[in-house]
Amino acid sequence: MTPTAKILLLGSGELGREFTISAKRLGCHVVACDSYDGAPAMQVADEREVFPMLDGDALRTVIEKHRPDHVVPEIEAIRTEVLAELEAEGFHIVPSARAARLTMNRDAIRNLAASELALKTSTFEYATSREELAAAAVRVGFPLVVKPVMSSSGKGQSTVKDAAGINAAWDYAAAGMRGDRLRVIAEAFVDFDYEITLLTIRHKDGVSFCPPIGHRQDRGDYRESWQPAAMSAAALAAAQQMAAKVVDALGGHGIFGVEFFVKGDAVIFSELSPRPHDTGMVTLVSQSLSEFDLHARAILGLPIPAVTVPHASANAVLLADRDAADFTITGLTEALVPPDANTHVDVRIFGKPVTRSYRRMGIALARVESGTTDEARAIAAAAAGKLKIGYRE
Repeated sequence: MTPTAKILLLGSGELGREFTISAKRLGCHVVACDSYDGAPAMQVADEREVFPMLDGDALRTVIEKHRPDHVVPEIEAIRTEVLAELEAEGFHIVPSARAARLTMNRDAIRNLAASELALKTSTFEYATSREELAAAAVRVGFPLVVKPVMSSSGKGQSTVKDAAGINAAWDYAAAGMRGDRLRVIAEAFVDFDYEITLLTIRHKDGVSFCPPIGHRQDRGDYRESWQPAAMSAAALAAAQQMAAKVVDALGGHGIFGVEFFVKGDAVIFSELSPRPHDTGMVTLVSQSLSEFDLHARAILGLPIPAVTVPHASANAVLLADRDAADFTITGLTEALVPPDANTHVDVRIFGKPVTRSYRRMGIALARVESGTTDEARAIAAAAAGKLKIGYRE
């Protein structure tokens, strides 16, 4: 059988794994790439390549070797100038090489949102040394959120309450950065009621939205998410308008995870990822088409139906607490037993070959046929609590 398309996936974590499954269901041939062998997406892909994404020569060699119909980045730390060169040579970069470049670094996407598009953001400055960070903190004020301009899953992010915390925040950001640029963004702490991810699909027929996703973070990384998130009609309209404006500026087709802080009816732009979002894992149980299905459809130019969430749904994360290469995950039987006939419970084990402290190793998902998101959150958390990581080292 001739595949519907050949996709080269750059980054093969749990999001890439689910995307690969969605693409395979549509007849695609997937080449999964990452810096280590046995990554989650590689386990379900047709082929694999192991190389560092920041090695421009290796990146070009792999893309020219496979000559895919679509190059799909799943991580930020990629030599994006090579993607731009390859796009100019006729390769299709999803959603575009420009989007990959701008969103690879928080400073570039923040400059686009705040300066070019005039979206409402927090007050912020950049720093390339602890001395610059200390000076920026005086101007921006405390409390201050400090994070690397390039990182993932909240790595390197911390909140600084006063000047005494500057050095520790700088060291933590430097240790958690990805890529080869030592630069941080220092932004004023936003007084918000809650934060959401608005999954925004840009496709051949326009721009569509999934119902908003609420989430709770710890150490800058999400621990649980739920859908739909309750918000006023005015706040939702403002978020959708801002999301459409920024994805249209980036161009291309695919799903974008656009994050906002919300205070009453006021909405503040936070961040954007031009790919499925980790908080959107809840869509595996909440929507008939998950964020991964929608991403694949948009990339392939297929129809995108209206997305609804008929039942309250949630997911909770299973975290490792140490580094280990020899471990087991138990408790599946207990976790998969729903508390009643009104509830659906599911689990995703990511298949990561090693654990690290605070590394996500899986999630528990819950959907209640008639109930609230708070009930779904409690059920998902209880199911995740029954999953245990046993270390043999």
